[in-house]
Amino acid sequence: MAFKTAIIGLGIMGQRMLEHMFLHPEFVVDTIWDPDSAACQSAQKLAPDALIASNAEAAFSNVDLVYLACPPAPRKAYALTASAQGKAVFLEKPLGVDVAESRVLVRELTAAGVPSAVNFTQAAGRALTDVSAGSKVGALGDLMGVDIIVTYPHWPRAWQQTADWLRFRDEGGMTREVISHFLFLSERILGPLELVWAEPEYPPQGDLCETHVAARLVNGAGLPVTIMGSVGGAQPDRQEVTIKGSKTSRRISEFTIDTVSSGGQFEPSSSAPTDTRATGLKAQLDDMVLLMNGKPNRLATIQEALRVQILIEGILSGQRAS
Repeated sequence: MAFKTAIIGLGIMGQRMLEHMFLHPEFVVDTIWDPDSAACQSAQKLAPDALIASNAEAAFSNVDLVYLACPPAPRKAYALTASAQGKAVFLEKPLGVDVAESRVLVRELTAAGVPSAVNFTQAAGRALTDVSAGSKVGALGDLMGVDIIVTYPHWPRAWQQTADWLRFRDEGGMTREVISHFLFLSERILGPLELVWAEPEYPPQGDLCETHVAARLVNGAGLPVTIMGSVGGAQPDRQEVTIKGSKTSRRISEFTIDTVSSGGQFEPSSSAPTDTRATGLKAQLDDMVLLMNGKPNRLATIQEALRVQILIEGILSGQRAS
């Protein structure tokens, strides 16, 4: 039988996941909720049989899985309410913005024993899977580190304008929303990272999110992860992470475009055709089925997400190693 799912938060990610769950044979979107009634009505067009709940908690009663696509601040309360009822929990990233609160969340979700994961969208995708496998068999040679570059003409991006919270320092910004994905990927390849130094830059209006960020992290062997992010200027969006090896390097652009270089120009990898958003989301949902059935899967664990959150919040505060 398909897993009955409640979706809380019906903005861009909530509706995107709803659409792909509707197409997936192992999921049924049973209930939906968002504080914005217009978002609820828009989402129901994608899943006409879904019930619009009266509030978030009311959406949990008749489902197996709760997907939380709301902004970060309320996720902990919703996740713990759902887990207390024995429901599996699938959270959007970041896990949270308050590290102490997220530590409590991880501890209590673990104690509840329900299936739980965080939607770092590259986790089950072909690009990360292939690069990780290649690094383990020596296809890259000796690993040399990772470079992360993100640049945008505007933040939030044009398609994110309805999510106004993304422009504020408390919960939003490109570091939490995008760079967190690439730090997750970096830890999957290099192992746990430690922040060495970070330099975020904020606009004069103190409640707005960062416009520039630079940071350096290292793994246990001292291999570096270098981050550069900026907003401004007439340019296309640029989102890329390069895993550098002594023999070959792999570059993943726009989350799914996997290319390889042995010293010359980056060329499409042997795993082409590359992922699309649709195949990437389907892979995440396929692995969610595995998690729900107690089987090994590639989804980001809540413990991995907490590690990434600690690094991200350290970067945003300009933390330096002692």
